[in-house]
Amino acid sequence: MHRAIDIYGSKIGIVSGDRAFTYREFGTRAERLASGLTQMGIAPGDRIAFLSFNNHQLLEGYYGVIQAGAIVMPLNVRLTPVELTDILRHSGARMMVFENDFSPIAAQLRTACPNVEYWVSIDACVPPANVSYEQIVSQGRPGRAGISSLDETSIAELFYTSGSTGTPKGVALSHRTLYLHALSVALLYDRPETMVELHTIPLFHANGWGRPQVSTMLGVKQVMVRRFDPVNVLDLVQLHRATDMCVVPTMAQALMQAVASAPGKWDTSTLRRVMIGGAASSPELVERMETAFPGCECMAGYGLTETSPVATTSVWKGIPYGSEVERVRRQAMAGWPIVGTEVRVVDAEMRDVPRDAAAIGEVVVRGDQVMDAYFHEPEATRAVMTGDWFHTGDMAVWDEESYINIIDRKKEIIISGGENISSIEVEKAIASHPAVLECAVVAAPDDKWGEVPAAIVLRKPGATLTEDELRVHLEGRLGRFKIPRIIEFHDDPLPKTGTGKIRKLVLREKYWTGKEKRVQG
Repeated sequence: MHRAIDIYGSKIGIVSGDRAFTYREFGTRAERLASGLTQMGIAPGDRIAFLSFNNHQLLEGYYGVIQAGAIVMPLNVRLTPVELTDILRHSGARMMVFENDFSPIAAQLRTACPNVEYWVSIDACVPPANVSYEQIVSQGRPGRAGISSLDETSIAELFYTSGSTGTPKGVALSHRTLYLHALSVALLYDRPETMVELHTIPLFHANGWGRPQVSTMLGVKQVMVRRFDPVNVLDLVQLHRATDMCVVPTMAQALMQAVASAPGKWDTSTLRRVMIGGAASSPELVERMETAFPGCECMAGYGLTETSPVATTSVWKGIPYGSEVERVRRQAMAGWPIVGTEVRVVDAEMRDVPRDAAAIGEVVVRGDQVMDAYFHEPEATRAVMTGDWFHTGDMAVWDEESYINIIDRKKEIIISGGENISSIEVEKAIASHPAVLECAVVAAPDDKWGEVPAAIVLRKPGATLTEDELRVHLEGRLGRFKIPRIIEFHDDPLPKTGTGKIRKLVLREKYWTGKEKRVQG
């Protein structure tokens, strides 16, 4: 932030709704926030929770809270009050900053969380707030924190995992971790001097994929997307001449659907790069995105909240592709490690599996951007670490070029009749049908095979697709044992996390209700 003020101070840096701030104005507000928090008695190490969609106040919190020596803790707005209560209690948060949209939820939380001392409304002061965000900023003074006195290993950010794979755990990211991660990710930016970044990924998710720090450091114009809506995103692309954005596959599908429904409505010619993460991509998705947005590169990456989050990228590394098919295939992979990061694919004994793009192992990561610990969870931390290596729980293959290709989550491999089936592989085959908008494949119990794949499919509006037609489509793409035994068509969007990842545990529960175990032996 200080670099942005000094070097890009007069440049429009942040656009949020109908408000725009130069980097000097934005930085001053963040400094005032820091001073205001200190005047209220916020002490180093205090946790400051935010319950908010993307806006300039949440981005100010990324800087102002930690300049005050406190810990910024953005919360997933899609969590239930019960889940949020557990997080606020576990973290010992001292302050909750919330958008007025969430005042009814905040009222419930205030009753359940007496440990939270301050309740701050982002807009006008409404119950249960006892102070407004602007009051804190207005009473603060601009001024820079003394960096020399800062312990770089102290916690700056605390992100609780979404809970899509179990009980949320707080991922503690230090100042040093975030700074070194930002430097590594900055090397991936393309022409930052002319970039216009759309913050399509919620800032409450996985450190906003590292974009808030890097874009600020490089003076990139950042446009806040309050919440993802494909029409609104395309409007913002046209209005602000956006060049870059990040999406998960379901977001990409929604954007392509919007473009297809209104050909020629939006000028998206300024788009240069769309990064796909959060879930495994496919060559078909990359190809369709580049067709829908001519002149725009679409490529994948990979990471987790625990790795700040970026660990790998499929950005071209200068080695010629053998063909256009090979280019698209490579860009759909998780890719190769970013600078400062070591990534391996290993077996249960931590031995590298062969680099033949066929042998499956678990992805482990070592580097400065790996979290220091799960907050107040020493046993959970030890369970995911082997020395300096962090176990991701993701299964993958790799090759001689160090490209990683994610096969599945360790816990989502379907074991049917002794055969391992990747739910992601089956989902990619289903998604390749032109009538499919989104899908999920989960394990369902079976008396004979133990588990079988079950597919839940949402068709594109107006499209027709039968179970038999989908099976015929899959026969040429999957081995017979991988073709789902159960196919269900849903009329409503599938349940998702805050960033649009499909909540497979929710879908899976239907098939396992009443069973003593969630696996069949």
